[in-house]
Amino acid sequence: MILLEPNSFVLEETLLARFTSEKPEVVDITLVDFDNVIYHVQTSAENRSLLTLSVEMKYYRQVVEYGAEDILRREYGDYLVPVSTSQYQFALQFNLEQLPADKAGLAKHVSMLKRNVLASPFLRAFEYWESQQEGAGPLMATNYRDDEAIYVQAQQDRVTVIFSTLFKEEVDRVLGKVFLQEFVDARRQASIQNAPQVFYSSREPPLEIRHLSGLKQDESVGYVSFVLFPRHFADAEVREKTISQIQLFRDYLHYHIKCAKAYMHSRMRTRVQDFLKVINRAKPDRSVAVADKKTATGRYFRPNFRQSVAASSQGEGGEW
Repeated sequence: MILLEPNSFVLEETLLARFTSEKPEVVDITLVDFDNVIYHVQTSAENRSLLTLSVEMKYYRQVVEYGAEDILRREYGDYLVPVSTSQYQFALQFNLEQLPADKAGLAKHVSMLKRNVLASPFLRAFEYWESQQEGAGPLMATNYRDDEAIYVQAQQDRVTVIFSTLFKEEVDRVLGKVFLQEFVDARRQASIQNAPQVFYSSREPPLEIRHLSGLKQDESVGYVSFVLFPRHFADAEVREKTISQIQLFRDYLHYHIKCAKAYMHSRMRTRVQDFLKVINRAKPDRSVAVADKKTATGRYFRPNFRQSVAASSQGEGGEW
């Protein structure tokens, strides 16, 4: 199994190609990332040295309430510009003639846009835990996909992250239940006791979000809860790694469901081919003469007798 990268690889490659190009070119490229995030890379019509990256995120207004704009200003403040159309929520602009020396590092950092914006509710929850306030913090919901959401809530001793995931096909539902149950059971191993606690439920939402209205409750919906303890986010470096990995849980799950289906289909095709070989070997060889067979009454039976007589009659012009 592979681990998906938190950045957009195709966006990184596209930007790096523009940053390292000797001669500015006319560019108008649209890229799509996980969770229906759209990137539009375009050069200015008046000045080819100005490269604009516009980003469309359907859930951007929700994460703005959790401090997404502060993160953008902190990480990309020098490149932020107003958007040109209402389709996009924010935009970055780069002067290709005034780029820093580490162009590859800049392209890598910009490709983390989606990860950094979606990190805002997690950072807000970790800050609430650091403040040592009594009681549970606010429940922060991010509807990052149609009919799917991420819920984050901080408490005094932990941070709970809940994913609602939708399985549109019956096969995906069965495989998804197997994968999610394995997440729950795998933590019993001594080697991964420090991993976050994982709870899975189908149809019925967890207690933390059960009071919310509009939750879908049927066989096609599953809820996965991760319980993060201070060892998962107290240290700054570990905190960033935790955010990057937990964001990709849904993509990781559905990616491996598709891989499992592809593997089973390949095994099925291989088995069918083996069966066809057995059937082909079982076919009688018509080129070999068939020996006379004896019936129960003692008479001899030759299967090709009627065919040979019919052929000889047609050759002589007679009728059979």
